[in-house]
Amino acid sequence: MAKKLTILLLFIWINIDSVAQINRIPYSRNLSGEQWQVIDIIFKANAKVDNPFTVDFEAKLKGPEGEEMNVPGFYNGGREWILRFSASTVGEWQFTTQSAIKQLNGKSGTITITENQNPEKHGGIVTRAENPQHFYYEDGTPYLAMAFECDWLFALDYHDSEGTSKTNHLLDLLVANNLNQIVTTVYSFNPGDVWYKDPKLAQYPEHNYGGDLAIFPFLGTNEEPDFSQLNVDFFKQYDRVMEQAELRNIAIHLMIYVWNKGVSWPAAETEADNMYFDYIIKRYQAFSNIIWDVSKEALNNPRCTEEYGLERIQRIRDLDAYGRLVSVHDYGFCRRNADAVDFISIQTWSATLYSDMLSIRNQFKDKPIFNIEHGGYEVSPYKVFPGDYIDPEICVRRNYLINFAGAYGTYYWQGSSWNVIIHNPYEQPDDFVKPKFEYYRHLVDFFKKYPLSSLQPSPRTNSSGYSLTNNQGLYLMFVPKYNYQISVYYKSPMFSEGGTYQWFNVLTGEYGEEIEFTGGNFENPWFEKADAILIRQH
Repeated sequence: MAKKLTILLLFIWINIDSVAQINRIPYSRNLSGEQWQVIDIIFKANAKVDNPFTVDFEAKLKGPEGEEMNVPGFYNGGREWILRFSASTVGEWQFTTQSAIKQLNGKSGTITITENQNPEKHGGIVTRAENPQHFYYEDGTPYLAMAFECDWLFALDYHDSEGTSKTNHLLDLLVANNLNQIVTTVYSFNPGDVWYKDPKLAQYPEHNYGGDLAIFPFLGTNEEPDFSQLNVDFFKQYDRVMEQAELRNIAIHLMIYVWNKGVSWPAAETEADNMYFDYIIKRYQAFSNIIWDVSKEALNNPRCTEEYGLERIQRIRDLDAYGRLVSVHDYGFCRRNADAVDFISIQTWSATLYSDMLSIRNQFKDKPIFNIEHGGYEVSPYKVFPGDYIDPEICVRRNYLINFAGAYGTYYWQGSSWNVIIHNPYEQPDDFVKPKFEYYRHLVDFFKKYPLSSLQPSPRTNSSGYSLTNNQGLYLMFVPKYNYQISVYYKSPMFSEGGTYQWFNVLTGEYGEEIEFTGGNFENPWFEKADAILIRQH
């Protein structure tokens, strides 16, 4: 496996090295960039202002097809101000800046956008009215969200002025295994372990990223915060993380706040609070891989009322010129305010996961359903937070149950989800428990072959109930390994003679022989060894 992984990572690096990074260009009247590429137009100003982070600076843009956008700029330290832009439409974009600062006001020019040259890049993640319960890219390509939580991603290479080698290694592992979204925080602290203190972690302090007082998005430190201004260096480092994820087409599901990770936050709706929140929206909206999430477990803290959550969403809508997707990590909030969010986020550890997800999907027929935490926290070398399920097979099974309910899920590995991050797990000692990333590679590969966006749950067509169909002769039946067999109901359309059936092993990615369909009872070829999917086509 190590040899195959090395070859695959080398292939990824070759492809990434051939793609331009953020296009940083000093302001001039004639500029250029590529479709969906992040372009930083750099302006210089010597203005003396009390707080540059609250200064209004924006550009009005008009696109080749008559599109109009008001894109906010931001202060980047010293004399530097940035107008960060990306475009989905090829052609000439005209812009004019506006600001109370004379040196930033009335600057105009043309940005010529050429066609995207990266075949893996498809633009921002969106929803579509004609199939509203699924995610797509801007160009219409279906997006099977398979998310991976890594809350301390910002900290991996924070002290490396030379690059992002640890971040790159982890991201390449995710790409190699089809994990295409990272659920993460802007900032988390926690000086020890999140919930458990594993004695073994003391032997490997390089894996613990919690409690670093040198990292803070404001001035000062988390223990002695100065909320008067922001720490530009923190956000410059975050740019590098965003850039590396964008290059690999990994979505960043960005939780702007988090209440249970030891962070010192300014009081709600103060100037400092608004400055922090608005700056993030201004700085990162041009990245086509961004997804906004107001807060992790939003209503678990009295600081975040429902009214506050709604006000934060409106701030995003007012500032984000690109209309990126918005949600809130709280099902109660999403359920009561479905019209305010673009997709429903839910956290449930229930034993009745499939039926619960199916019920929620039936309740919200105009939005995707995203299970952001299903209670599966795969075992790692350290006990960080085990939740209710730690067995790798059960964790991936719960993701299949979510998918077979027509929804989207997440993968948590205790060795990287919180303050403990093992960025290179396959290079650790032999006695270290390694993650089963390959299970998720097989999952996404399967749904590339049979796109989830073209399927509907069809639970009453077989004896076990887990079924998807495209209503055009394709039926997929999920069969847990404890099922000896599965029976197809004779009254269902699936039962009719003709066509074929085939088995798929979810742990190995192996497909069985394609066999002529003649009956209604099918024995699981991997009974007691692996969950499987029966593929019926006619």
